[in-house]
Amino acid sequence: MEFIESIEELEKIYGSPSDAALNKVTNKIISSYRAWIKRSSFCVIASVGCEGTDVSPRGDDGQVVKILNEKTLALPDWKGNQRIDTLRNILEDERVSLLFMVSGSNNVVRVNGRARITTDQELLESLKRNGAYPKSVVLVKVGEVYFQCARALMRSNLWGSGDQSSGLPTPGSILNEITSGVFDGEVYDSSWPERYKKELW
Repeated sequence: MEFIESIEELEKIYGSPSDAALNKVTNKIISSYRAWIKRSSFCVIASVGCEGTDVSPRGDDGQVVKILNEKTLALPDWKGNQRIDTLRNILEDERVSLLFMVSGSNNVVRVNGRARITTDQELLESLKRNGAYPKSVVLVKVGEVYFQCARALMRSNLWGSGDQSSGLPTPGSILNEITSGVFDGEVYDSSWPERYKKELW
């Protein structure tokens, strides 16, 4: 199998980007992108560290990030699995990317920038949900913002294909397989409905 080894080879295959693809990029959150990001309750954050890359889903019951100004986003870090892979990476390498999705829309908005982690009390207070506070906040300094072509979501029919989860392995069954039965996956799965009620925030 042969592999592409140069930018020139890639450009020969793909040609030049359209005017729209070039003009959609801004270096700040303009009003149109502000409206889009404010509507999004779900995003994924990509980070990179010395151990490799990581992509993590983030969600909230309202807007997933707080827009502090046209150049700064605040992403609260709510209760999770405590692996803190994204946060570890940010301490090693500030570069991050965010991808915002809105249910029903085939477009997504992407933000590339640099991140820092803070436990500023005033900021934590402003992000309070249901009596709980995030453990920390990821502040993203915006480098570029742009919308993504809708073709990927259109091809996947993400919003129109209904529930596709029937028959998928559960987290408990995955843990059971990895540990050759040492981990009690059934107990893990059966306790989840009560666990998440206590640990969602």
